[in-house]
Amino acid sequence: MLNSMTSEPEQQIGVGTQDAFQRLWTPHRMAYIQGENKPTGPNADDGCPFCVIPRKSDEDGLVLARGESVYAVLNLYPYNGGHLMVVPFRHVADYTELDEAETVELAALTKQAMTALRTASGAHGFNIGLNQGTVAGAGIAAHLHQHVVPRWGGDANFMPVIAHTRVLPQLLADTRQMLADAWPAPGSS
Repeated sequence: MLNSMTSEPEQQIGVGTQDAFQRLWTPHRMAYIQGENKPTGPNADDGCPFCVIPRKSDEDGLVLARGESVYAVLNLYPYNGGHLMVVPFRHVADYTELDEAETVELAALTKQAMTALRTASGAHGFNIGLNQGTVAGAGIAAHLHQHVVPRWGGDANFMPVIAHTRVLPQLLADTRQMLADAWPAPGSS
């Protein structure tokens, strides 16, 4: 804080350590940190968002595509712009619990997601993965979901490294529309 009479920094007592950094506040992240929209238990009827999302419109649920047994949805708390997930409709926790049709369609929608992300945003690469269990980093361990995170050369700029902040250049509704428009027809990826 600057004193109105001088350009010297004021002493910050009790509010943190004084340093030369500016702050970029991201209060929307508090919903994730505080567990908003997280299930209260392991069952589908315990408030599982991945069971609720398919009952919403595509726009309200941020759904990009629906298959017979899985769907693709934007991540509400993305690591990068375009970060999406491929999720089975059925409430299962572990990859080994998927049946053959679910396994095949999960792979097919993942390929379609990559194609849509390349078309819409020119993604250079991807991080694709499943976090199995809370100890492995699954935010919602009771309902399997595969992350598809687009990457670009230089996307790990100073903001995440220095400021521990992700900068997303677009509203999620706009990203959803852009990717839905670029989504390939089934069997074309």
